[in-house]
Amino acid sequence: MFNKSIFLTFLLGFSLTSQAQSATQIVQMGYLLEDALLYSKSYIVPATDAAVYQATAAWVHSAKKRKLWEVNAGLHFNVFKVPGKDREFTIQNSDFKFFHIENGATSAIVPTALGNDNQIFLVGDLDGQQVRLKTPEGINQEFITYPYLDASIGLPFGTELLTRFSSKTKLKHGDYQVYGFGLKHNLSQYFPKLEKKNIFLAVSSFYSKEEISFGFLDINSSFGNLGMNQLTNLVDTFHFQFSASKQFKKVEVIGSFICNSSTFDYKVSGEKGAIEDTIPIQDIVNRLLDTIEKRKNNYVGELAANYKLGKFSILTSLAFGKFINGNMGVQYKIN
Repeated sequence: MFNKSIFLTFLLGFSLTSQAQSATQIVQMGYLLEDALLYSKSYIVPATDAAVYQATAAWVHSAKKRKLWEVNAGLHFNVFKVPGKDREFTIQNSDFKFFHIENGATSAIVPTALGNDNQIFLVGDLDGQQVRLKTPEGINQEFITYPYLDASIGLPFGTELLTRFSSKTKLKHGDYQVYGFGLKHNLSQYFPKLEKKNIFLAVSSFYSKEEISFGFLDINSSFGNLGMNQLTNLVDTFHFQFSASKQFKKVEVIGSFICNSSTFDYKVSGEKGAIEDTIPIQDIVNRLLDTIEKRKNNYVGELAANYKLGKFSILTSLAFGKFINGNMGVQYKIN
């Protein structure tokens, strides 16, 4: 919902910095920003939900207790299946206060950040001057694939330190990056009878940071460009995981239940427009973006298999819940 106090702050700030503008222009500019906020929520939220799932996968490679100071490093490839229902949404003229769909249409289907590259035009009138906006494109990919490195080291008391890092991955019309660290503690060491049956238990806690950016709204007006052409979301996620595994010769089969809690920080981060000479529009838009939902919890199941080949091991995993995410990696035991 639109924050009226922020809207009033915008009106006051605009009137103080630009006495030459009419009251009509000021009110219309406020409505334009309100529409931009409404659009941004439907456009970006599916992508941020997906980013959390991608960061959740394949943290635990084994529920076993690692040897003290044992070091493992690996290369992984993550594959996220973009669900059809999260690729598009419907807009209607009745949703907006400033814009309407060009060419007389009353509604249209447009892509989310996870959708295709179809675009339409929205138009509005700013005190007699037409403002024409081309809606943002989606990544237009059925699968999102990115590589990352991870490493772990065995610590005292059956604990293991794990880390992961990916460089910035270029998507169509966007970028994605994730990194994080966490701890795993083996529980089955306290139950020798379980370990004799090659059954292992572990609990884990991780923190990950995800950054996802997309091209957004390139709006030109009689005041100049509004400087909203890139939208970035920073996601902080805390993961909690319980894992159980069974060893079958060289293969360890692992089942996990994961819950995570994520906070989202949405920012317009494109090049500032000419209107900044009159009013700090990016700052106002970013304050509006703070009204989008800031926290979400997810519950995820994961099945994995770890096949050992000497100092190497091959891990495959499938995470499932609201989304489906696959992962494959090769690990090497350094010592």
